[in-house]
Amino acid sequence: PLNCSGHQEPSCSHCVGQRGKITDMSVLQEISSNVRNIKQMEYFVLFRRTNQIKEELRQGVRKSYREVIDVSWGDPHRAGVKPLSFVRQVLAACLYPQLMDGDKLMVDVKQRAQRLLETCAGGSVGSYSDTAGIPQIIQSVSEYILRRDGGVPCHPENIYITPGSQWALTVTNILKVLVNSEASPRTGVLIPVPCHSTTIVSLTALGAVAVPYYLSEERGWALEVEMLQQALDSAKGVCNPVALYIINPGNPIMFKAGNRRSFFFYEFVSYKRALAEIGAPLSDTVELASFHTASKGLMGECGLRAGYVELVNLDPAVMKYIDNLFSNSCPVLGQVALDVMVNPPQPGDPSYPLYLKETQHIRASLAENVRRVEEVINSFPSFSCQSLEGGAFAFPRVFLPPKAIEKAKEAGLQPDTFYCMRLLEEAGLLFSPGTEYGQMEGTYHIRFCIMTPTDTMEEILKRLSTFHKQFMREFA
Repeated sequence: PLNCSGHQEPSCSHCVGQRGKITDMSVLQEISSNVRNIKQMEYFVLFRRTNQIKEELRQGVRKSYREVIDVSWGDPHRAGVKPLSFVRQVLAACLYPQLMDGDKLMVDVKQRAQRLLETCAGGSVGSYSDTAGIPQIIQSVSEYILRRDGGVPCHPENIYITPGSQWALTVTNILKVLVNSEASPRTGVLIPVPCHSTTIVSLTALGAVAVPYYLSEERGWALEVEMLQQALDSAKGVCNPVALYIINPGNPIMFKAGNRRSFFFYEFVSYKRALAEIGAPLSDTVELASFHTASKGLMGECGLRAGYVELVNLDPAVMKYIDNLFSNSCPVLGQVALDVMVNPPQPGDPSYPLYLKETQHIRASLAENVRRVEEVINSFPSFSCQSLEGGAFAFPRVFLPPKAIEKAKEAGLQPDTFYCMRLLEEAGLLFSPGTEYGQMEGTYHIRFCIMTPTDTMEEILKRLSTFHKQFMREFA
C-alpha cells in the first residue's frame, strides 16, 4: 500500500502480513529510544515504488514512459552528466598503472597519477592511508583553501579527509563532539528549514534537539537574522543551543558570535573567509567546522565518497578527541579524486583544453536548465519557483487543491508526497517531496536536481507539464 515503506512497524498490517507476525518485542524495546524517535522518511515509499515500476517496465508492462528519470538525488552522473575526462583518466591510471606505459594518456595525467601513487603505501590505491588522510593530499587541500580564502592561514593539521561531508558532520564525528546525550537540558542545534533529512535523523539519533530556523522563500530562501533570533528564543527551556548549521548562502556570522561554543557550518560559501574578515576577537575565538566534497559541483563524483572538514579555533584539548573520532580513513581512490578537485588542470597543461571544454559545457547546460526550469514552472498558475542562484536543486512551491490534500490524507501520505507518488506513477519522474526537508506549515514543495543534460531536463519539464495539468483538472 502507498502508506507502507517496509518499516517493520508492528501496527502495520502489511508489514505483519509480509514478514509474519512480529512476536518478540523485546528486541525493539532494547533499541535506543533516540533511534526509535527517528521519523520514518516518506521518500522510502517513493523509492520502493520506483524499484517496482522499473521491474514492471523490464517485464514489458506498458506505461506512458519507457524509463523512470530519477532526479531526487544530488547526483549529476545518475542524472546523465558525463564525468570529467581528466578525473577518470587519473583514477584509471592509479588503479591500473600499466596504462601509463602507452601513449593514450596525456603526459600531465601520467605525471599526476605517478605522483599520487608515490604517496600511497606500497604504491597502490588498494592500501590503507593515514586515518586523517594521505599527508600530501591534505597539504594539497590546505593550499587550495589558502588560495580560495585569499591568503587566510590554513593549517594541514586541522584538516581531515573523510568519506563525504555528511559522514564527517553526522555519522559519528562533529555532531558527536557537540552533543552531550546526558546533558539536561538537552543539546540543541539550530538548523535551516528546508534542510536535508539526514541531518535531522542524525541529531535525533544522538538525542539532540533540532531547532529550526525558517529561510525566507519570498526572498529567494534568504537567511534572516530575525528568524535566527526567533528560533533561539523558542529553544529557551527546551534545550541548550550550542551550534548553528548553515548550508545556504548568507552571512549570519555576527549572530550569537559572542558565544564561543557556537560552531558554524557551510557549503558553497566560505564562512571561514567571512569570519577572518570580521577580525579579532571573533576571528580568533568563534569555532568553525567547514566542509567540502567531491560529490557536488563540476566534478559530481558522488560514488567515490570523498570530502574534507577543516576545523578552526577548536580547543587543543578537544582536538585530541577529534583525532580519535576520525580514525576511519577515507578510501584512497576518493582521496585521489579530492586531489584532482583541488588541483585541476591549468592553462598550458596538455589536458587543459579538454578540461575547459567539458567544464564550460556543464556550466552552460546548468545555466540553460536554470532558465528553462524557472520559465516553465513559473508559467503554471499553481506553482512558484524562486530564482535558482546556487546549488544543484530546484525547490518550487506547489499550491495543491483541497481535494488533492484530502485524497492524500485518505492515502496516509503527506500532500506533497502524494503529488510525487502520482508524478512517479503517471509520468515516470522521481522527485522528492518538500516534507522531507521541512517547510512552513500549510505549504508544499517538490525538490529535484537540475544538474542534468539539457535534453534530459527538457524531457523532465515536458512530462511534468503534462502531468500537472491533468492532476490539477482531476482535483479542481
